[in-house]
Amino acid sequence: MKLTSRSEYALLALIYLARNDSADYITAETVATAQGIPSRFLEQILLALKRAGYVLSSKGQHGGFRLAKSADEISLAEIIRLFDGALAPTESVSEYFYESTPIEREDKLVGVFKGIRDHVAKKLEETTVGDMV
Repeated sequence: MKLTSRSEYALLALIYLARNDSADYITAETVATAQGIPSRFLEQILLALKRAGYVLSSKGQHGGFRLAKSADEISLAEIIRLFDGALAPTESVSEYFYESTPIEREDKLVGVFKGIRDHVAKKLEETTVGDMV
């Protein structure tokens, strides 16, 4: 697993929204400036987060974004999977994004990579955006 800028920025944006959790909407520009994210890139990320049900948006003078659910209900794993796919180091040991790879020829090697997958997945699934606030 290697995080892309998309998942890193998504996590930063969600953490910022969680820290400023209120009934008010926060503009994408405010989040971009506060977290050092290119604003056009952030708009695409926020749209993906909206489609996936993690943020709500509102248009108009007081529009912007806010969390659609509690920060404690959003795991780091689900956000990373949304933007980057598998948490596993190789697709052949992925539970959600399985694809055959050459290492499947060696059971012990598969076992090592499954152990890595399980450790990483457990940590990211247990950790929420709320834990980061």
